Amino acid sequence: MPMTPVPDVTLTPVASFPEKYFPENLAVRSDGSVLVTVLLQQELWIVPEQQRPVLVHRFDHPVTGIVEVQPDVFVLSLTEGYTTHESHLVRLDLTGWTPGEPVAPEVVFTFDDRVRALNGSCLLGSGVLAVADCFAGLIWRVDLDADARSGQARVWLAHDTMADDPDAEIAPPRQPGVNGVRYSARTGYLYYTSTAQKVFMRVPVDPETLDPAGGAEFVAAIDNADDFALDDEAGFAYVTRHRANTLDRVPLIPRHGSEVRHIAGEPFDERLVGPSSAAWVPGQEGRAFYVTTDGGTTAPPDGILRNAMLLRADLHP
Repeated sequence: MPMTPVPDVTLTPVASFPEKYFPENLAVRSDGSVLVTVLLQQELWIVPEQQRPVLVHRFDHPVTGIVEVQPDVFVLSLTEGYTTHESHLVRLDLTGWTPGEPVAPEVVFTFDDRVRALNGSCLLGSGVLAVADCFAGLIWRVDLDADARSGQARVWLAHDTMADDPDAEIAPPRQPGVNGVRYSARTGYLYYTSTAQKVFMRVPVDPETLDPAGGAEFVAAIDNADDFALDDEAGFAYVTRHRANTLDRVPLIPRHGSEVRHIAGEPFDERLVGPSSAAWVPGQEGRAFYVTTDGGTTAPPDGILRNAMLLRADLHP
């Protein structure tokens, strides 16, 4: 079969953050506003439609993953991954909330001392989270109670391809292992990137237990991969390549790795410096997604720092 044509991409700036900010992950609310976790500054921001970013809350630990577990109820990953390894899940209820009002985050789970550095996260099913631990080289499963106010955790899967690279000369931070995670009930697989191991992988998931139904499978080789948005209907992931400053399209099935393609950032686009995460625009899945960038905070091209940004990427077949 011929390869699906590579789409043209239009990048549109939505919001700007200061230099040296590190937007790590994002979630899009039903009203179209975008929540952005900021790793180094330990903050959560919101970008209301057609408005400037507003600080939601400043935490005591770096904040990474964010998942909507119930309508307008989010669980965030807080992790002190480079020193004490102290890591928590925090519940944030934004029901009826207006930007600018105070919020009341609740710690709903604290990990034991096996944790190393929480990264991306996603829902496997109602109240069941998959959370990447990028320096321990594994994915945690967290089962939340009905109100998402407490939970239990266990190792969901550990695999060699999830390992970080402790000998890497890039520090701090060194290159993480398992990084972005996304689950597709349509395909029956959880997909993950491993930055240090330079791979895009998948794991079959038992639809009843939500545990792995087999081992991790190689899908494609891709370096500098961070997070991604899944288009499981068309059969692609749109992957942010953080230190390489591109967006790539990756097929979701094995033996198609030669079909990985840059769709933006090649040639270099100064708007797309340090892309870190991606999430679909509501109602436009497969056609438009948001992208966070760090402006080169981690690896500035030519030594030049730019503002961190929230971008919209529109795909044109």
